[in-house]
Amino acid sequence: MQTIAQPATPLAAASKSASVSQGHATHSAALESSELLQGAKAVSIVHNGAIYRLQTTKLGKLILTK
Repeated sequence: MQTIAQPATPLAAASKSASVSQGHATHSAALESSELLQGAKAVSIVHNGAIYRLQTTKLGKLILTK
């Protein structure tokens, strides 16, 4: 049996919710955008061999483009 550590914040707790579907548990995780961007205005993300660009706007919104 595997033990899962409790998240430190309510946001982390909500993002690590598990749902059971067809007998399998699925987990979703949330990351802070600042963790991905690390001070940059944009980052490239490779997904299934394609490159995506995640960028912030002047108003603090996020844009993901292929």
